[in-house]
Amino acid sequence: MHIAVAGNIGSGKTTLTGLLAKHYGWEPHYEDVDDNPYLNDFYNDMQRWSFNLQIYFLNSRFNQILEIRKSGKTIIQDRTIYEDAFIFAPNLHSMGLMSTRDFENYYTLFNSMVSLIDPPDLLIYLRGSVPTLVNQIQQRGREYENTIRIDYLKRLNERYEAWIESYNLGKLMIVDVDNTDYFSRPEDLRGVITKIDANIHGLF
Repeated sequence: MHIAVAGNIGSGKTTLTGLLAKHYGWEPHYEDVDDNPYLNDFYNDMQRWSFNLQIYFLNSRFNQILEIRKSGKTIIQDRTIYEDAFIFAPNLHSMGLMSTRDFENYYTLFNSMVSLIDPPDLLIYLRGSVPTLVNQIQQRGREYENTIRIDYLKRLNERYEAWIESYNLGKLMIVDVDNTDYFSRPEDLRGVITKIDANIHGLF
């Protein structure tokens, strides 16, 4: 089984992925942040490095999905291949940070890749307001995220909501992270787990 956790920067994807992996005994697949050779450059010069970064993420996530299906295990994945194509890449294009030529090249490659893979069995979307995202980004203190602008997070949030509104590839579960603290409050984590159990076992 393939479970995927989606959400904006700072929504708590990595934290929830780890907690659920521990609870269920699932194998976690995390976003490749620490070893990403483009991330620092991207935040320093988005226009120059946007295409390179998006291609890196696309390739990385495509390979993750191939591994997930081959493994025969239940995997929980931190961020999906769809977020790059429906949120991050078009946002960079609309902001003038990725050329139309690069964006069309990227999108053609994405469409070729997704024709070869299956969507997740369950998508968990972490919905958070911009103040919540900013607070959580500041708490984790990643140096390269210091330059993220509030209007950038707001644009991403709008695209996330539009994507989730039209998502129809499989089961979808939404967690309101403004009012759910699964890291500090065990009862909140239990509530999330109860909803996941219901989705997996077909009660909803």
